[in-house]
Amino acid sequence: MKNKKALKLQSSFELLVTLSIGLAILLPVVIIAFIQLSNANVSISSIQSQQAASKLVSVATTIGSQGPPAKQLVQIQIPPDVENIYVGNEQNGVGHIIIFVIRASNGPSYITEYTPTNVSGNLGGIINPGTYLVNLTAESVCPSNPSFSCVFMTPVV
Repeated sequence: MKNKKALKLQSSFELLVTLSIGLAILLPVVIIAFIQLSNANVSISSIQSQQAASKLVSVATTIGSQGPPAKQLVQIQIPPDVENIYVGNEQNGVGHIIIFVIRASNGPSYITEYTPTNVSGNLGGIINPGTYLVNLTAESVCPSNPSFSCVFMTPVV
């Protein structure tokens, strides 16, 4: 009788040890998979932000070359993890860049597109994921700095 109990106890203990070793091996694999998935999401957000910025630059260049009163609506897709969008410069003044700031695990990542046309505006309010319309208007007197002409960008509410 004692021998049967000892065998059952030994079997249970062996099973517990086997499961523990299996979990110890599996846990790092799961952690690595989650880290890789997080990096993939940041990469996808960066690519989608690059596409949106390129689209804005392309239309801004066209509108800027046409001059006032040219205007156009553009539909852009904002991916997840976008913290901010700067137009012109990092103070949303007149400049030649559009910057998408992407939230990443190792700090913010900046997606920057250059435009030969002066641009300005404030797209910081459209950081939630989704599809948005942006109004681009060629202005002879830029609202953010009257000393310059620019293509002014505003979200359509």
